[in-house]
Amino acid sequence: MDIQAELIEMIDDLFMEDISDIMDEDLYNAGILDSMGTVELIVAMEEKFGIKVPVSELGRDDWNTGNKIVAGIKGLKNA
Repeated sequence: MDIQAELIEMIDDLFMEDISDIMDEDLYNAGILDSMGTVELIVAMEEKFGIKVPVSELGRDDWNTGNKIVAGIKGLKNA
């Protein structure tokens, strides 16, 4: 399974939301993510993908869509 598919599944499991058709939509504006949800998602991503998300990477505008989150995960895995 690729990172995008795993992220979609993870968000569906955590928040019961299918984001597969809204990968470029702001997940905060859509009501899918909030501050607590962000923490839950980061913990799950760190465990699933074996990455560490630095606090400096947590700008809301940098991780607010599915596609941006996938790009962030890829960047951290390749760092």
